[in-house]
Amino acid sequence: MAPVRVRRLTEQEGQKLQRIVRRGSTSSVRFRRAMMLLASSGGSPVPAIAQLVQADEDTVRDVIHRFNEMGLACLDPRWAGGRPRLLSIEDENFVVETATTRPTALGKPFTRWSIRKLADYLQRNIARTVRIGREALRCLLIRRGISFQRTKTWKESPDPDFDTKLDRIEFALTERPDRTFALDEFGPLGIRPTAGSCWAPKGSPERLPATYRRTHGITYFHGCYSVGDDQLWGVVRRRKGIDHTWAALRSIRAARPDGAPIYVILDSLSARLNWRIRRWAARNKVVLCFTPTYASWANPIEAHFGPLRQFTLANSNHPNHTVQTRALHAYLRWRNQNARHPDVLAAQRRERARIRSEKHIRWGGRTLQLAA
Repeated sequence: MAPVRVRRLTEQEGQKLQRIVRRGSTSSVRFRRAMMLLASSGGSPVPAIAQLVQADEDTVRDVIHRFNEMGLACLDPRWAGGRPRLLSIEDENFVVETATTRPTALGKPFTRWSIRKLADYLQRNIARTVRIGREALRCLLIRRGISFQRTKTWKESPDPDFDTKLDRIEFALTERPDRTFALDEFGPLGIRPTAGSCWAPKGSPERLPATYRRTHGITYFHGCYSVGDDQLWGVVRRRKGIDHTWAALRSIRAARPDGAPIYVILDSLSARLNWRIRRWAARNKVVLCFTPTYASWANPIEAHFGPLRQFTLANSNHPNHTVQTRALHAYLRWRNQNARHPDVLAAQRRERARIRSEKHIRWGGRTLQLAA
């Protein structure tokens, strides 16, 4: 039976999920569900995802199935209850269609609706009159997933090898997970108080000072994720460059010293497209799996950068880069020691069973070793 996994993400879906996980500024339900989908897209099995987000495995499967059926609409919770519907389904559909149509297309001299203007138009519409109050109209639009939003631009990947690169990444994640690594960085990281969230008495949130003069410069966190071992490690550098990328690739190659091919998923940063790195990779059997242009969401490390940011950078006020770097490394050590990937858990269970099988007792001043 094939494992449960999300379908291939589109560019817009991947970018939106990556944005939710990176910023962490949305609701906790959307944030956790976005992490589930990104982790599943990165090749993580359901048990590992359930441990990552601290949820039940059936919940993870339900979210994945709902995404495969209805797309990003599965991120929003479905609340129940309330008074019976007073408008028919056809009337509600007409209201939603009108609200999502530009007023200029309906002969009105403005570029967007307000609640008052929309309710007035619906009540005065000769073709189909819908009498609804402003508050009921606002609740109806929210219930149907229509909210007042800023207009945003979007872009599609111009990469001619978009599908080919995704196929190569999917092969590495599904067929060679124990020999696949993901490499990426995030930043710049400045020294400034960063807003976040924490537990506090109601009405008395923890406050951080504001700073306006920052003289510490910036750094970048270069991270690497081992897909098969569920291990995340990284270093902090002052800049990006070919030398740092090369050093990271050498450390990844050293993690599998058997000489067999390894797969490294990374984006198409110019420092990684250098001919010297490509020649070194070919000589050392390192297969570079580049993500398509504008599709860094296809890198499985993105699902693990979200918690790293939330638990070390958000709600922090580090005095300098040294303290900030120590906090990042302390979290990485804790995370790797508490890894809950199925393969890691199985290895830990085998180690505990081996220890339990070797019982030591004291008898007459001597230590005896008995098999279990």
